[in-house]
Amino acid sequence: MTATSIPVQGLHHYAYRCRDAEETRHFYEDLLGLPLVHVIRAERVPSTGEYCPYVHVFFEMRDGSYMAFFDLGDNQIAEPSANTPDWVNHIALQVESEAELLEARKRLEQADVKVVGVTDHGFVHSIYFFDPNGIRLELTTRTAPQATLDAYKAEAHAQLADWVRAKAEAARH
Repeated sequence: MTATSIPVQGLHHYAYRCRDAEETRHFYEDLLGLPLVHVIRAERVPSTGEYCPYVHVFFEMRDGSYMAFFDLGDNQIAEPSANTPDWVNHIALQVESEAELLEARKRLEQADVKVVGVTDHGFVHSIYFFDPNGIRLELTTRTAPQATLDAYKAEAHAQLADWVRAKAEAARH
């Protein structure tokens, strides 16, 4: 950490809009096993003071971080971005092992959730599916040894610089 770095310790929560808090609870708690641990119900947004009745629900992951959702009471899901393919924006949640990944796929498929994968990304294996709100989720497990991950880290800046150069070159043509 440099003197100017912000000491981020990890993810506290990621929040999305949901259509129905109970439907979302069923999916995240009953299917994925993330317990509902906190509910905030308010009439006004604390950060802006804006009037917007909502419920904010939190589901805890094993590492102590959360998935959170806002139900705004209008039965609407968040609109996808028109300029972004639906596979781009997603949340990747880590499971401990390949066995847990396969068990999760089986459980989701038994609940009639369409699952894509197992996909081998070279350093992780993943499955993909959508929650009831149209949010793409990935369950992933690490498959590469630490030495491979360390090599990726050592090459990351150079690879990004190569992408930036290639992108700039393509824009000139």
